[in-house]
Amino acid sequence: MIEQPVFVLGRDLQALEPAGFESEADFQELLARHPRVLEFGSLVDGRPLRLVLVAREMQVPTSPESGAAYWLDHLFVDADGVPTLVEVKRATDTRIRREVVGQMLDYAANAARYWPAALLQRSFEETCLQDGRSPEEAYADLLGGDRAAEDFWSAVEERLAAGQMRLLFVADRIPLELRAIVEFLNRQLRQTEVYAVELAQYRNGGDLRVIVPRVHGEVATAAKSPSGRRSVRRTTREDMEAVIRTRPDPEVRRAATALLDHAAAHGRPEGGTARYRSMSGYYTVSGRRVPVWSLSLQDGPPRDDLSFAFGSIAYHLGRDRAAAFADLLPPVPELAARLESLPAKDYNAWPSVSLAALAAEPGAVEDVLSAIQRLVDGP
Repeated sequence: MIEQPVFVLGRDLQALEPAGFESEADFQELLARHPRVLEFGSLVDGRPLRLVLVAREMQVPTSPESGAAYWLDHLFVDADGVPTLVEVKRATDTRIRREVVGQMLDYAANAARYWPAALLQRSFEETCLQDGRSPEEAYADLLGGDRAAEDFWSAVEERLAAGQMRLLFVADRIPLELRAIVEFLNRQLRQTEVYAVELAQYRNGGDLRVIVPRVHGEVATAAKSPSGRRSVRRTTREDMEAVIRTRPDPEVRRAATALLDHAAAHGRPEGGTARYRSMSGYYTVSGRRVPVWSLSLQDGPPRDDLSFAFGSIAYHLGRDRAAAFADLLPPVPELAARLESLPAKDYNAWPSVSLAALAAEPGAVEDVLSAIQRLVDGP
């Protein structure tokens, strides 16, 4: 293909010649400052799509206890709460052909499991402050002042769990191999939209730059209207009890029921949207609605886990309160080692313990409930 210039017609005719990006960092900075170049399509209500940066180099863990295993180039979100994951490569990077696809699918799969609402909210607000903008102003632009920030990020977390997200491969030139993969993924994925965005740059001899976006994949996703997405169904208490009744160990059944009863009496149990049955315990602590734990009941093979939302606790209540809560939890061997690693991770982790291990330790379930109540009651 012969590279042709772009002409700007004013008083005189100016020719802008094709020019690559000087570095990948330069490319990434362009997207962070000017997400408009990635905006195409519309929101559910017909408004134009507008993307807001949540974070650059967003950490992606691969387990509830691990730190960042990967780093996503950019995470954006729109006013409907649909997350947009962006990976940037220059055409000179050979990974743009196939390796980047596996990389992106890794990011999406683990983000859906390990990006809780509190982490997303904190990342967004930290990005606002780094850019010299107050979070209040950013929320006013994003939400219009009629929606609570916590509710919005909970909706983003639900979208992730349901697989409702956009995956954008961005490059200065999209190879045919990547275009073919994007079109294939769009035909196969029902909830997730996949695009390859080519951003061609043209420059004159001075400061004038022209960015020309070309979007690949929009034809394949034309049938993916919001009404065609899988409806999100929350797990109910009845759903949880139906699974609990199938567990043969009476102590496991007792532990699961005690957790749900405590949240119902002292906080608010909220069902998850994953394919397996799950509920989280939310409690009002110091005037904040804080997710404290999550109970997951999975089949094939059966696995029942209780996770503690230390990332959310530390964000809402501070590191000292999170540390005090960790000290109150019972020293069940499976859990103890994970709790010991929390200070090194600055309490930004979600350690878990199986219900079987918890139920096997006399008094451990009661100790967990007492620790939760002490956290709720305050110092």
